[in-house]
Amino acid sequence: MVIAAKKTSQVITHMAIAFTIAYAMTGSIVFSGLAIIIEPVINVLLLPFHERAWAAVRAGATSERDRYMKIAGEKVSQTLMHMGVAFAVIYCATGSLAFGGLAAVLEPVCNVLLLPIHDRFWDKLELRINSGMYAA
Repeated sequence: MVIAAKKTSQVITHMAIAFTIAYAMTGSIVFSGLAIIIEPVINVLLLPFHERAWAAVRAGATSERDRYMKIAGEKVSQTLMHMGVAFAVIYCATGSLAFGGLAAVLEPVCNVLLLPIHDRFWDKLELRINSGMYAA
């Protein structure tokens, strides 16, 4: 139950970050609401192709170090893909390369800074709940 609540909370946090950035760029509640739906949908549609391609790349790893380097490359590539989608969504909404670029940088940075804090909170909560179950 805690895992489902944590995942739901992660999605809500991610969407709140995207909404805040989109609203700051456009001043439109309507567009910001659409952006938090459009951006994840595009990412969800692209991610399986990305993962399939990188699975093939990882399969060709010749050593443990090579495997880790390919995993790092995959994560960088995934971040760049996410940034590209954020850029495209805001650029389409505003017609501004500057706003698109700003969103492409801000959204992943905010996620990288805020989601670990979110996850630590949920990990501590889960630990407290689980320790309470064993104590009873």
